[in-house]
Amino acid sequence: MSTAGQGPAGPLRTAGRVVGAARRRMQQGAAWARDYVWIVAAQARATLRPPPADALASGDRTPVVLLPGIYETWPVMHALARALHAAGHPVHVVPALGLNRLGLEESARLVAARLAELGPDPVVLVAHSKGGLIGKLVLADPVVGPHVAGLVAVNTPFAGSVYARWFPARPVRALSPLDPHVLALAHDVATHARIWSVYARFDPHVPGGSELPGAVNVRLPLDGHFRPLDDPRLHAVVVDAVGRLTAPGQGRAGS
Repeated sequence: MSTAGQGPAGPLRTAGRVVGAARRRMQQGAAWARDYVWIVAAQARATLRPPPADALASGDRTPVVLLPGIYETWPVMHALARALHAAGHPVHVVPALGLNRLGLEESARLVAARLAELGPDPVVLVAHSKGGLIGKLVLADPVVGPHVAGLVAVNTPFAGSVYARWFPARPVRALSPLDPHVLALAHDVATHARIWSVYARFDPHVPGGSELPGAVNVRLPLDGHFRPLDDPRLHAVVVDAVGRLTAPGQGRAGS
């Protein structure tokens, strides 16, 4: 077969792929920078002007309990909390988590104790990052787990994060894919049907993604690990997920 006339088509395609890859790396680098700018500002606001913990505790729909990520306090999730409250959900927090530096099992015990304080009514856990791992442990708890309608996890490293193993701080290294607690939790699939995993298309902290087999997985056209918490598109999906988890007879409808 003659290739006359095709000339530079192959090299041009190769050059196009190289340029496209370089452009994607630049876009991801910019998204990473914006992500850090956002979280630094959010943490500063959470420290200097923290909102009252009970400010959003009213509402007539299923209560929600927030589980922030590592080194985060709940006000980092404040925009999402306001969206849930505006939809009628009372929003509660777990003050004992502090900066969420404890191990997964100890953190899950603190959340279980908080749920016992809130009473026997069903709740939905809404979590960010490490908070989703804690929430999954709570779902499996034989005492409080049956009183949890489900978990909506945002950018959670359900299989760990490959970057965690090189981080100098032990609480972060504990989120490595090689950590025995993370491995054991990843192999426990019994609760996946009660979980919605909502995640960004590019997450610089969870490069392996947050897809969870057997769960409802929602990949959003957003970039970043932290900044999506401030995005109305994510808020809408989380509010919808909470509603579906608690609607009689619906469960996974629309997944």
